[in-house]
Amino acid sequence: MTLRYPLSDHSAATGFGGNILDRMSERRDESAFADSVRADRHGRALLYSGDLLVADQEGARILFTRSEAEALGADWVNAVFLGFDADGPIFAAPVPEPGDSFTVHNLRQLAIDARISPELLGAVAQGRSVTGWHATHGFCANCGQPTIMGAIGMRRDCPSCGASHFPRTDPVVIMLAVDGERCLLGRQRRFVEGTYSCLAGFMEHGETIEAAVRREIWEEAGVRTNRVSYYASQPWPFPSSLMIGCFAEAISTEIEPRDRELEDVRWFDRADIGPMLDRTHSVYAAPPAVAIAHHLLRAYYERGAPVANDAVIDGAAIITGAMA
Repeated sequence: MTLRYPLSDHSAATGFGGNILDRMSERRDESAFADSVRADRHGRALLYSGDLLVADQEGARILFTRSEAEALGADWVNAVFLGFDADGPIFAAPVPEPGDSFTVHNLRQLAIDARISPELLGAVAQGRSVTGWHATHGFCANCGQPTIMGAIGMRRDCPSCGASHFPRTDPVVIMLAVDGERCLLGRQRRFVEGTYSCLAGFMEHGETIEAAVRREIWEEAGVRTNRVSYYASQPWPFPSSLMIGCFAEAISTEIEPRDRELEDVRWFDRADIGPMLDRTHSVYAAPPAVAIAHHLLRAYYERGAPVANDAVIDGAAIITGAMA
């Protein structure tokens, strides 16, 4: 099959997708390594009080030294080790509400406003997700007893029954159904007026990515789809999802939503997508560049939708080109 896109990492271009940290996963259970990491004088921390703590008076600084973090109420001994960058280890820790010199900022808006360097956005997402997980998983799901931190923050262990618990990532499919020169978009009630985006939904147990894409489009729009192709993924720390971006080939076009989850679903001409992305359309708008939906729409507008396989769905049967 001929590739229709260059062999590049589309995921790294999405908001929160460019995590450059060396996570050192293979050494997290070494006590000597853990001690040395925590004692490293180059250690810095991302701090969270619900959302991200920012030193606004210092050009939106978001990394704090150990002394600064502890002065703000961080427990350095239980800070989560995220990994190393070129300057040393980076941690994440919760803190109480700060004083006047610091501000808690909405992470979505910080990313949209490009106030954080792309090189740090991935680490910020990682830290927010993991600290949020620790905050809600202090007790063992097996026996109900308190748990303690393990693997320098990437695990919780139960001293009572010996169970280990790991941070979870929830897979979400987000997809652009395409009918030639038209694509299918929807809007939720909470969206800014005129904004439309790709359809999306959580994957369910025992479900492939492709099956989840077809099911969600069918439920939210009543549109049947055939071939599905993967494009890119995006960590989405609200609280801890992985957005799996795909294209889908529509084989029906009548819109008849089954779950009434969206306020509106409609077809858009490909020619309208560019102005929607650039916010120059007279009526409609698309999500900002921080969202993977923006990148799916941009790719479709500029190149058309790629087709990754020759799968044909006929009832419950799946027949691939290789099997035919």
